Amino acid sequence: MLIKLKQTIRDFVNYTQLPESARDERSKDILGLPDKDPGIEKAIDEGVAWLYRAQDNSSSSDGGVARHYSLVTGWASSYPETTGYIIPTMIEYAKLSGDSNARLRAKRMLDWLVSIQLSGGGFQGGTIDSTPVVPVTFNTGQILLGLSSGVSEFGQYREAMCRAADWLVKTQDPDGCWRRHPTPFAEPGEKSYETHVAWGLLEAARIEPDKAYAEAALSNIRWALRWQHDNGWFEKCCLVDPSQPLTHTLGYVLRGIIEAYRFSKDDSFLQAAKKTADGLLTAIRVDGFLPGRLNSNWHGVVKWACLTGSVQIAHCWLMLFQDTGDVRYRDAAYAANKYVRRTIKVEGKPETRGAVKGSFPVQGGYNSYLYLNWACKFFVDANMLERHVRDE
Repeated sequence: MLIKLKQTIRDFVNYTQLPESARDERSKDILGLPDKDPGIEKAIDEGVAWLYRAQDNSSSSDGGVARHYSLVTGWASSYPETTGYIIPTMIEYAKLSGDSNARLRAKRMLDWLVSIQLSGGGFQGGTIDSTPVVPVTFNTGQILLGLSSGVSEFGQYREAMCRAADWLVKTQDPDGCWRRHPTPFAEPGEKSYETHVAWGLLEAARIEPDKAYAEAALSNIRWALRWQHDNGWFEKCCLVDPSQPLTHTLGYVLRGIIEAYRFSKDDSFLQAAKKTADGLLTAIRVDGFLPGRLNSNWHGVVKWACLTGSVQIAHCWLMLFQDTGDVRYRDAAYAANKYVRRTIKVEGKPETRGAVKGSFPVQGGYNSYLYLNWACKFFVDANMLERHVRDE
């Protein structure tokens, strides 16, 4: 009882110290999810417009995309890792919408990333002003996704792409795991969600098929599958608490496996992806709410949603619907996407219009009071794929 009282007092003190904008947003979210769904088209356009503003308002003013907008501290500096995988989103949006601005912005992001590539070919972790500045496996793999799309779209950046991919191959352990260059900004230990790094190598392999990129990527996927339980849940799959991983990191591991299947056509990868996707189906509510952390029985252990993870998983379900025709995946994805669409604003202040919160409600346990650039990126991706699926 005393412990609960102390926690209540701490929560109250923390609340009173928040600026008015953060207190207002918290009060609104406590009332529950808004009823209005702005719709897919509006959500995509507003999400992309917010990413434009995140690039323009980065506190480091360098061409990268601000990590987040905070209701407490404002715009952050640029985040190389997520800027890397925002690039393919910008290129895809430009193709679908005819908006040449998105394409130009992608090129500006690419030019900035090439300018900060480390001598060995890797890229740093954290925001551009974070220390220590050391090469990190995961961040390099995410930026590789952007570099690969840059080669395909612009016919440039091949040297930077190959340097990053070569570094990943060189630093991989014989069993397929990457252990030598972990991020200093997460708990130490092996990470099964680095299948998302393997996906970066697969994209590079499409451009340079004679190099060892695909072999290294598939080796990592096979290593990660050692940590998959029979029910599809993954060990070693969280930034800080592997016993109850975030849907964000579960989304990472699942996407990497699906991409491995699409690249190799190895049915064992499809079956593994379906096991995880089926487990996730048991965790989603009818209204699209997916708990932000899930234990090994796929039971939610928190009352908030990690919105990033929700749309990542929605995207994976849609991909699996395309690959299998199983309508359960499609319908769950529609529900998850709609849930997240209902959390966003499509009018009001530009700092938050079209943006996606770390958690819903905003004070939840994943990046509280922040609007994240990668949440918005995955939100746009999932809605663009939903639009495509609905149009087929």
